[in-house]
Amino acid sequence: MTTTTSSKALTLWLPLFLIVSLFFMWGVANNLNDILIPQFRRAFDLTDFASGLVQSAFYMGYFLLAIPAALAMKRFGYKAAVIVGLLLYGTGAFLFYPAAMAEQYVYFLLALFVIASGLAFLETSANPLIVAMGSPETAERRLNFAQSFNSFGAISGVLIGREFILSGEEHVPEQFALMTEVEQAAYYTAEVQAVMGPYLAIAVIVLFWTLAVFLVKFPAVASGHEDTEHSFRLADFKVLMKRRYYMFAVIAQFVYVGAQVCIWSYMIRYGQSALPAGTPDRDLANYLFWSLVAFMVGRFIATALMSKVEPARLMLVYALANVGLCLVAVALPNMVGMLALVSTSFFMSLMFPTIFALGIKGLGPLAKSGSAFLIMAIIGGAVVTAMMGLVSDLSRINIAVLVPMVCFVVIAFFARASLRSRRTGSV
Repeated sequence: MTTTTSSKALTLWLPLFLIVSLFFMWGVANNLNDILIPQFRRAFDLTDFASGLVQSAFYMGYFLLAIPAALAMKRFGYKAAVIVGLLLYGTGAFLFYPAAMAEQYVYFLLALFVIASGLAFLETSANPLIVAMGSPETAERRLNFAQSFNSFGAISGVLIGREFILSGEEHVPEQFALMTEVEQAAYYTAEVQAVMGPYLAIAVIVLFWTLAVFLVKFPAVASGHEDTEHSFRLADFKVLMKRRYYMFAVIAQFVYVGAQVCIWSYMIRYGQSALPAGTPDRDLANYLFWSLVAFMVGRFIATALMSKVEPARLMLVYALANVGLCLVAVALPNMVGMLALVSTSFFMSLMFPTIFALGIKGLGPLAKSGSAFLIMAIIGGAVVTAMMGLVSDLSRINIAVLVPMVCFVVIAFFARASLRSRRTGSV
């Protein structure tokens, strides 16, 4: 291989590596939340609804920053949006230090909001960039492949949380009552500050990655901004809102993210109710770990199956499978229900990238604006998770699994609508 050929290969593959790595990085952040929820529930003595505000604050950042991210992306290009996103991500991770020192739950929620604001920039830019880097006919497969690295990040986030955040020291009320006030205060302080170290390490890594993205030369499709003919206009969103199929994709993405976040956020909580009393949270985190492994395997399998099965048809089958699994988790709050809840991750694996790719396919110059709405739909993680927490507080955690079950019903209807639209040529 000549020096020129090597240089061209590096120019092509190094930017691609940096972009695909972003899927890993936001996977870490997203799934550390699943560890923070039981950790903060214990450290701050919270209800299910209050602990679920971790996800509400987090996904509110996605909702509020998605359109500004689209503005920045269309005005300054994908690369600039990625840099802004990484800077916000790193800053939010650093804010865990003053939050831990102050021992204030609301400060942690603020830090999570800043992290998610950065991830809104990253996801709004990286997802359509992967779609744009190749043939439209294979967009769903390409995005599923890139999202597979998100699964590695998700697994890593749970492992980091299990090993460095969850202490394994859960006290039943009787044991806690025997502790002195000083011992209780020391326990709460230790549980709160346990989250600080991992987030500081993440902040350093993210800011280093920011520097790498800044220094590396990207292809024109990533670095350039759009010309005035296709520049951003608020009218874009008015046009998009009139497209019924596209808006159905936004709704499907809203409920999908809600279902995914519900199941992962409350999996440990479900295990506390379904499995023998006194099972340590660190042991319950293993179920979340294997759930994410199933999610990762499912994504690779789905990517392979899409070469033979239409993506929307495959998603319809997967959505109906999850409706059934959720009903099992509702009816059998024991080991069987726990395994059913874990299994839903396998079938969730293809949903986000498939809904995203189906939603923006055929939008042309509206694709970047369209991606903003689809990222804003991630607010479902805030709304639906809080709803599940409220249902759990009012009834039981297994009954609350009905909330994500309804979400999968909606996704099944979207998949069916997508198949019908393909046949009629209306997409």
